[in-house]
Amino acid sequence: MHERQKHFYVGVDLHKQHHVAVIINCWQEKLDEIKFENKPSAFSTFLLDIYKHMEDGLTPIFGLEDVGGYGRALAKYLADHEQIVKEVNPALSYAERKSHMTTQKIDSWDAECVARILVNKLEQLPDAKPHDLYWSIQQLVTRRNALVKAQGALKNQLHIQLSHHYPSYRKFFSEVDGKTALAFWERYPSPPCIEEVTVKQLTIFLLEARSNTCSVKKASEILKLVKEDGNTIREHQETRDFLVKSIVRDISLKKQEMRYVERELKGLMSLLDFQLETMPGIDLVTASALIAEIGDVRRFPNANKLARFAGIAPVYFGSGGKGREQKSKQGNRALHALFYNLAVQQVQVAKGSKLPRNPVFHAYYQRKLKEGKTKGQALVCIMRRLVNIIYGMMKHKTAYELPIIKEEKVVV
Repeated sequence: MHERQKHFYVGVDLHKQHHVAVIINCWQEKLDEIKFENKPSAFSTFLLDIYKHMEDGLTPIFGLEDVGGYGRALAKYLADHEQIVKEVNPALSYAERKSHMTTQKIDSWDAECVARILVNKLEQLPDAKPHDLYWSIQQLVTRRNALVKAQGALKNQLHIQLSHHYPSYRKFFSEVDGKTALAFWERYPSPPCIEEVTVKQLTIFLLEARSNTCSVKKASEILKLVKEDGNTIREHQETRDFLVKSIVRDISLKKQEMRYVERELKGLMSLLDFQLETMPGIDLVTASALIAEIGDVRRFPNANKLARFAGIAPVYFGSGGKGREQKSKQGNRALHALFYNLAVQQVQVAKGSKLPRNPVFHAYYQRKLKEGKTKGQALVCIMRRLVNIIYGMMKHKTAYELPIIKEEKVVV
């Protein structure tokens, strides 16, 4: 008996409220169709219905597309009950659906296409292994990204309002949403609120907001700029002041919530015991983002597989004996962007001292440029080396040690 004849295949089309499962045999003959709710209490009944087909020693193999979203609870339940669960790339089931003469889009057919992929590509499909810790980190990273995006939108709104109230507001503070700046905008949302304020009073206020690190010069400069701007009072000024205060309060709330998320992230990251932050350019946020996209690094046999997953490894295109390697536009683009930003930081130099952040990568980057590569190509080379390093650090939980570059002796 062939190995495929020892199993029957269950493709599941996943939804928020309910799932649809289709069972086929190794000859792709439809045996049954089951619809059940997306809740743990219904999973046990679904599994009992599956057991009814376990005749003549056949064992089920389940295929799920979205094991990180709507299908995560089902994948976790099946894995906990020692079932074989495969993760099916949606692109494969989409191609299977489009490969037929007449295409249709219904839940049962989508589930059957997933089951067909199980039969045809069983050995190539990865096992679905949902990990609660990695999933929780991913959810926290997603939450933080949403807060950053919302804060950026609020910051743009604040810029618009302040440009009407204080034409020279950009000269007041280095950051429009800094701690001192937010306190100032909330107390003095427009020039009429600061008309009667003296230099001494403003200095005291700024010192309290900035933890005694502000000066009389800054207060005098702000008052001077406000006076030079002229009269900016308009109708319904109180409403406009309210808008500034409302935006400031919302920004402060987002910043506070972001600190809560980062504190929770720090606690979960400590459970993994990775030492990614020992590398220059990687902080808590970057390390958690890397882990959220990579997940359990053990699912990649080697660094080459991780590079292909991130879309960093080149792809060969050719036909008729001719071809060449090209830059890949596939893979996980979020992970690709993380490695790209990290590569840029490795070749950066300090503004004042002009010393490179990472002398080894900076020297490697300069060497690649001398070899005739463009800046983009040189950065891709650094990204590929970073994949090897990150993979090794995560797999063996080791720290990054900056190599010592030996100075070449100059013979006179």
